[in-house]
Amino acid sequence: MKHKNKRMYMTLTLMLALATAAGCSGQTETNKVAGTDKGSAPSGQSKDADKPLSIKMFAGLYNEVPNMNDDYWSEWQKRTNSKLNVEWVPSGDLNTKLDLLLASGDLPEVVAVPDFKKATLLSAIKNGAFWDLTPFLGDLSKYPNMKNNLVKDAFKYRTIDGKIYSLPGSRSRVDPGIKIRKDWLDQLKIPVPTTLDEYADALKKIIDADIDGNGKKDTLGLIGHGVIVSDGDASFAAGFGASQPTYDAAGGLIYTSLNPQYTEMIAWFQKLYKEGILSKEFAVMKTTQAEELFQTGRAASYPRSIWWDKQWETAMEKAGQKNPQILNLALKGPKGMAVDLSIGGGGGFLISKQVPEAKVWQLLDYFEKTASESITDFAYYGTEGVHYTVVDGQKVLNEKGIKEVNTTSKGVGVLTYQKWGKVISASGSKAYNDAKIKEVANFDEIGQVDPFRFLVSDSWINVWSKYESEWKSMVTKVIVGQISMDEYKQYVDKINNLPETKQAYQEFAKNYKSYLGK
Repeated sequence: MKHKNKRMYMTLTLMLALATAAGCSGQTETNKVAGTDKGSAPSGQSKDADKPLSIKMFAGLYNEVPNMNDDYWSEWQKRTNSKLNVEWVPSGDLNTKLDLLLASGDLPEVVAVPDFKKATLLSAIKNGAFWDLTPFLGDLSKYPNMKNNLVKDAFKYRTIDGKIYSLPGSRSRVDPGIKIRKDWLDQLKIPVPTTLDEYADALKKIIDADIDGNGKKDTLGLIGHGVIVSDGDASFAAGFGASQPTYDAAGGLIYTSLNPQYTEMIAWFQKLYKEGILSKEFAVMKTTQAEELFQTGRAASYPRSIWWDKQWETAMEKAGQKNPQILNLALKGPKGMAVDLSIGGGGGFLISKQVPEAKVWQLLDYFEKTASESITDFAYYGTEGVHYTVVDGQKVLNEKGIKEVNTTSKGVGVLTYQKWGKVISASGSKAYNDAKIKEVANFDEIGQVDPFRFLVSDSWINVWSKYESEWKSMVTKVIVGQISMDEYKQYVDKINNLPETKQAYQEFAKNYKSYLGK
C-alpha cells in the first residue's frame, strides 16, 4: 500500500511539474508579445509546422471569381504552405461590404483592405478589433523579407498612435493613369493633350466626331465609377493642387476633399458634365460597366491602373477595333501635374483580434513568405511553361496566364516593392513594356502623394463617419446641377467650421509635422 501511495505521489508531482512548465511557457509567449522579446516567435509555436496553414480571409475581387484549385492557386498554396478560404468581394462593393463586416464584429482571420486609413476601419481598430502587430514585428529582424523588400518607410506611413496594425500590400508608387485613346487622337489629327483644358477639348472633339461611325454620336468621353471617376479623382485633384498640404486660418491641415483646390476641381467636373464630356452615368456606373465600355470602344478616356493597357488593347482588337492604342497622359493643371502617386503600399492586411496569439505568429510567417522575391515573381507571372514563356528575356503570359494571373491573384500577400509593378504588363512583350515605362518614366518625379494617405486623427474618424456619405451625395448633386456651386461651398464651409473638424485639422497638422521630423 505504501508503494502504491508513493507511486501516486510521484505521478502527481510529475503532472504538477509539467503543468507549471506549460504555464511558464505560456507566460513567456505573453511577455514576448508585450514587448519583453519583440519580434521573436514563440519557440515550438506549432507542432504541425508541416501542415498547410488554414487562413480565412476577406479580400477584393478585381477579375472573375478564381478557381482556388486551378494551377496558379494550387501552386501559390503549395509554395506558401497554406490553405486559403477567401471571401472574394467585387471591388465596386468592397467598401460597403467592409463596413458591414466591421459593424457585425464577426471578422475572418485576415481582412485585406484597399485603404488602411478608412474611417470606419480606424474606428474598428480603436475599438480593439485587430491585433497590434508592433510587438510581434519588433525591429523586423525576424522578418527579413518585410524589412528589406518593401518600399521605403512602408511601416512608418501606416502607424496609428505609434502602433502598426496592418501589413502593407506593397506595390509601386506609379499606379493610376488618365488614359486616352491615342489611335483616336491620331485618326482625328488631334495633338496629344498636355493640359487639363486641352484634354477636355480633345474629348469633346472625339465625342462630336462619331468615331465609331454609327451615326449616333454616342461615344462617351470620360468614364469611371465611385465619387466622380474613382481611380482618377486623386489624379485630377493633384492637377488642381488639392494634394498639396493646405492649412486653415488656425494652422490646421484641411482634409483634401474639403480644401479650396478640390472644390475648384468639382467646378471643373461640373463644366465637363454640362458639356457632355463627363459621362451622365458617372455617379452610378460600376467598375465592370466602365471596363466593358472602354474595352468595346464606347469611351475615349478612363483613369485606371496603367498595367491594364495591354490587356485592354487586346480586348479592343478582339472586339474588331483596328490597332487600338492607350496612352496615359501627363496633364498640367492650374496648380500642378495631374499625376497621383501612392505610398507604395496603400492597402493592407489586418489580423482579427479573435485569432489566437499563437496563430498570429503563423500568419506573420505566411506573409513573410509572400514578401519574398520568388513568391512575388510567381504572383506576377505564375509558372514557366504553364502561365508564361520567355521571349527576348521577357516573361510573357500566355492565355492561361492572363486568365489566372491578375490583379485578384496579387491580393492575398504582401509582395515585394516593384517600381514598375503597376505599369508593365505580364502579357506584353519586352518592347511593349519598355515603351510603356518610357511613357510614364517621369511620373514618379512630377506626381503628388496626398498626405492623407497616411495621416490619422482620432477626431476625424468621428467627423467623417457622419458626413462622408452626405458629402458624396452633395458632390453628385453639384456636378449634375441639382445644387449650385455656392450651395456646395456653403456645405463644405459648414463641415470645415465644426469645432470637431477644427480639432481634427489641428491633429492632422501635428501628425504631419511628426512625419516631416519637425
